[in-house]
Amino acid sequence: MGSSEWVSVDQARIDQFAAVTGDHQWIHVDTERAAAGPFGTTVAHGFLTLSLVPVMVGMAFKVSEVRMSVNYGLNRARFTAPVPAGSRLRGHFKLVSLESIRGGTQVVVEATIEREGHSKPVCVAELVARHFI
Repeated sequence: MGSSEWVSVDQARIDQFAAVTGDHQWIHVDTERAAAGPFGTTVAHGFLTLSLVPVMVGMAFKVSEVRMSVNYGLNRARFTAPVPAGSRLRGHFKLVSLESIRGGTQVVVEATIEREGHSKPVCVAELVARHFI
């Protein structure tokens, strides 16, 4: 279906996500402690990575001629590699299925989020959306 542009994940974005969600675990927000931790730096929350999917979708493809679109959920989501502060991410999207529903269509899309310079994806998720005409 398409790929997004690169999206930066800096410490400010990580800190803002922590403030909004209340998840202040040290691996995300304590740069000094994280430097001595398993990743050598702070890392983004997995759910921060997942929350960037809508902006990436908007860059990758457009859904037109619909009255309303809603997120219906996820069939699965895996955070397969860390996202160190300062990383750039990009989403790749593949259509899995399309199903007629009352008043519209249900779409399942596989999202694979890559980190610049690394072959292993940082997140793989199956997104479910409903588009109403």
